[in-house]
Amino acid sequence: KNVESLSPSGRLFWGSAGAMSSFRTQFQACAVKFSPFEEAKVAVATAQNFGIVGNGKQYVLVHDPRTNSFKEYRSFDTVDGLYDCAWSEENENILVSASGDGSVKVWDVQGHSNPLRSFEEHTHEVYALSWNTIRKDRFLSASWDDTVKMWSLGAPRSLGTFAGHSYCVYAVQWNPREADVFLSASGDCTVKIWDVRQPAPTLSLRAHGHEVLTADWCKYNDCILATGSVDTTIKVWDVRMPNRELATLGRQGGGPDQGHTHAVRKVVFSPWSPTVIGSCG
Repeated sequence: KNVESLSPSGRLFWGSAGAMSSFRTQFQACAVKFSPFEEAKVAVATAQNFGIVGNGKQYVLVHDPRTNSFKEYRSFDTVDGLYDCAWSEENENILVSASGDGSVKVWDVQGHSNPLRSFEEHTHEVYALSWNTIRKDRFLSASWDDTVKMWSLGAPRSLGTFAGHSYCVYAVQWNPREADVFLSASGDCTVKIWDVRQPAPTLSLRAHGHEVLTADWCKYNDCILATGSVDTTIKVWDVRMPNRELATLGRQGGGPDQGHTHAVRKVVFSPWSPTVIGSCG
């Protein structure tokens, strides 16, 4: 099985059994996503100066197993940094990028260098994207304007705006089994559960005492989720029992053998096991 990882120096690493290859990007890499259609194709969103100021570039790379190396398939330059990207689940050539100018760029990786569309409803940086794997014509964007928006490429404007957070929304993720349910994680220390058929969140978890930077659903149980925070810990929750976490991984202020020593920036449940979680900080 292949494993991909990012380095703040602007390198993408690709690992398989006994082999490792890398690709150096022009700017710092912020997100990497496997194509759902082609095993060897990945998208990498990058930002100059870690997205604080400067340009961005969206890469599409292909891994060649014969030479164990990456080749640049396409790249798209942007005026502002890109924080995240997501592949369409219904068209192998469509890719979207989350931009620091508050827009969501839509690219045709087989087409010209200009975006097919630019959705421009958010008023601050767009930081995260999630494409629905069940209702495959929809995707979500999370922004530092404290909102989440739902989109369809066939619609002239967003299908809905979900405003319930009081600070930046850092993560958004569709539920793996319920097509109308998603979560959002925010700097207001909460994770909220939403049903797109309702205007307000169905549940608000006071997940941590500090900013929540990341959250993910368990792929085997659609009531279980994990959260990661500036407080250096990871917590596991059951939305049916929201008053207390099921488990806390790591110890706030603990040493290296007790978990993270800095903010947890990404947490992901394994697609192969219901009890394995990956994290980075």
